[in-house]
Amino acid sequence: MFRAFAVRLPYVGATIAVLALAACTQPSPPSNQSTKAPAPTYDIVAQIRAAGERDKSAIEVAPLRDPGVTGLQDAASADERAQQYDAAGAKLDSALKIAGDAPDLLQDRAEIYVRQRDYKDAEKLARHSYEIGPKLGSLCARNWQTVVEMRLQAQDEAGAANARQELAKCHQAGPVRM
Repeated sequence: MFRAFAVRLPYVGATIAVLALAACTQPSPPSNQSTKAPAPTYDIVAQIRAAGERDKSAIEVAPLRDPGVTGLQDAASADERAQQYDAAGAKLDSALKIAGDAPDLLQDRAEIYVRQRDYKDAEKLARHSYEIGPKLGSLCARNWQTVVEMRLQAQDEAGAANARQELAKCHQAGPVRM
């Protein structure tokens, strides 16, 4: 009986060594997860566009547009309605190569970035659109509502509050007519 115990002892020692070694190893690194934000619980783009509709001011700036850019913008809208967000983004990127300083195109592209859950680029484009845009009216409201929504998605309540203050400045009431 003592002899049987002596034969098993090396196996026990080896087992303990393997378990000790396993306890010292590092866990495998996390898999490459998507860098996209989680899907929101409401339609952010609808909120952005509603802000533009609510803030139709007495002053609206509408640029004259190259027909090719208009065609790309219309095709991007159709792609968005079909939930083909990558195709819509590609068309707006093409339009921006032609008219890169068009604040409405920048905002449209920002909204597609929101659909693609690329909130960092969406906020960046909305802010750029505001910087070169009219700073009044519905486009201004869409710019700042985008920033509000992106700050909320980032759980930055102070940033969202600041953006709401800027949003309030977008409205320009018309003259009182008697």
